[in-house]
Amino acid sequence: MNEFIRELWDFLRVRKKLWLAPLLVLMVAIGGLLILAQGSVIAPFIYTLF
Repeated sequence: MNEFIRELWDFLRVRKKLWLAPLLVLMVAIGGLLILAQGSVIAPFIYTLF
């Protein structure tokens, strides 16, 4: 996993696409939040955001 992140960072830096980094971080954070809240009590509150 660490190698993948390093390669992705190198790709973004070389291709001058660093503006994509915050979008990728946000997408991973939202995905993780949805996965963690899938079976919990707070799920209805999170799903109302979307």
